Amino acid sequence: MKSIFYSLLFFFSQNRTFSYFTILVAIAAVTFFFSWLTDPRRLINGLFFTFFIFSLAAWFTFLVYATNLPSFRRIYLMVGAFLVSLVAFIVFFSWTLLLWNSYVVLKHESHTLPNLLTLILAIAMLVLWAFIFIGHLTKSTPTWFRLLLDMFPTIAFYLAAVMYNFLINLLLYQIVPRRYHQDYLIVLGAGLINGNRLSNIQAARINRAIQFAYHQQEKGQPFPKFIMSGGQGPNETISEASAMAAYAIKRGIPADQILLEDQSRNTEQNMEFSKIVAINDHGDDDFRACFFTSNYHLLRAAIYAKEAGLDGNGIGSYTRPYYLPNAVLREFAGILVMNRLRHFTVMALIVAAYVALAICKLLNVF
Repeated sequence: MKSIFYSLLFFFSQNRTFSYFTILVAIAAVTFFFSWLTDPRRLINGLFFTFFIFSLAAWFTFLVYATNLPSFRRIYLMVGAFLVSLVAFIVFFSWTLLLWNSYVVLKHESHTLPNLLTLILAIAMLVLWAFIFIGHLTKSTPTWFRLLLDMFPTIAFYLAAVMYNFLINLLLYQIVPRRYHQDYLIVLGAGLINGNRLSNIQAARINRAIQFAYHQQEKGQPFPKFIMSGGQGPNETISEASAMAAYAIKRGIPADQILLEDQSRNTEQNMEFSKIVAINDHGDDDFRACFFTSNYHLLRAAIYAKEAGLDGNGIGSYTRPYYLPNAVLREFAGILVMNRLRHFTVMALIVAAYVALAICKLLNVF
């Protein structure tokens, strides 16, 4: 161990370029952590994190090969081979995993469109592979037509990159530090079964909020108030807020500690109307609040909370693993729609570029 330490120390002292590279990695780390801890709801945090990880990987690779320590290099190659194999497996067989997940979901859940998203994505990926095969393995395919086919993998790659950034941000948001000094705990609704009964997903959200409230009290802070947020849907006999309040009371929460927000129809309104309820109860907007929802819904809900002016982060409840892929895909679609102008503009430019190239090739411009 001493020999490795002295080798590294000598290497740093003799290699000024590597020292500068180390400073660059440190700057990347500070930039990411500062941005994430300041506001974990910003989607750019995923880009900062990715740049930090790749710069750290490059730094470590340089270190392993420059110091020329055999044991160091063996460990590095083993870990690298495992990671490359894992990524390759996910990329080439993701459609198989999606088909398996869709089978499990349809076996346990209703056959609604939101529960078919993994099946739809798996079929889309198979069609994409077919397009690539037809375009590049069939010699008789004209070059201009291959260019038109190539725009679909390019759009798919762009969407995959956007989804990667979304997933990184979603994962990072799960570990945002908890602050146990809240005045209000906002619990988001999730629809009622048979018009009047809470789903397991909704019950998990309330249970998580109750757990947080008691933990805050154990830390010597005042017991927070609950804001049950959810209106009454067309097929519901009572509001989601009322059903949630009744459940919380059965779990031992005093009725005078529960406030109802029973007008909202979606997550955006959950945040806007819950803020109004908190202001009316508190007397001003100088209060502290956090919200509770399912873990897969955290990031999008946090963005809506930011837009509503709620300076508080969210805490996620447990979701059964087999249900997560469909739920995450639904959340990704929601994020995509929220930023539709940006993403549709990029995809339109991709289509325009490939169409222009195909026309030029058809006219023998190049």
